[in-house]
Amino acid sequence: MGDLGRPAARGFLGPGSNCPVIPPDDGETPTPSTDRRSRVGEPVVRADPELTGERATEAIDFDPDDPESVARAAEVLAAFADSNGSGDYLDMLRGAAACAALVRGVGSYREAAERADGVSVSFIRTWARVHDLPQSVRRHVARGNIAPSAAKHLARVGGTARLDLAWATLDHDLTVREVRSLASEINDGASAQDALREHGIELGKVALSLSVEQYRELRREASMRNEQPGDVVAEALAERYD
Repeated sequence: MGDLGRPAARGFLGPGSNCPVIPPDDGETPTPSTDRRSRVGEPVVRADPELTGERATEAIDFDPDDPESVARAAEVLAAFADSNGSGDYLDMLRGAAACAALVRGVGSYREAAERADGVSVSFIRTWARVHDLPQSVRRHVARGNIAPSAAKHLARVGGTARLDLAWATLDHDLTVREVRSLASEINDGASAQDALREHGIELGKVALSLSVEQYRELRREASMRNEQPGDVVAEALAERYD
């Protein structure tokens, strides 16, 4: 790539990977996906050995269209509620999946509560919403980067606000109490950006680790454009997801 002319920013990016729910999709679209896209109850995250190791084989596929699977979801949900939502992050993701699948299978929160030995509607609704979070967020729950108790509050907000709040939780080590407070402010009408700004958090900053060769070329290109490195990366991302 010569120094004359405007080089393509795309060269700095490596290859990319790719309770009602929207139509099934095993992954996530390049545009910000703010809801679950895979089938309700499908253990896309829980069954990924790169995330859950040997426990991937323990993942239960709750099929809301299979009566036997719905009955199993009711049993798992009841046990999950009986433990008051305790357990590790994978136990909680499984419990959330059982909540969502049971609701979908029986058609209402009230019926789901009755099928699960009288578990409260609010408990089922709360965890079903967690299961409805986009895969990109649920993967961080499975990794242990986002506490399930924080995920409950992320799931309270909708649209891109849930992604903004999730990434702020990761980048700024927000506590569960802070996430809960921010979710309440957003639900009261504040935008995610405004709510975060009021707490001294600015979205959009992230540290990147590059190879020496990539770093050298990024700096060179930014200089030739009379731009900041972040502007070059931002354009590369815009092209990647156009």
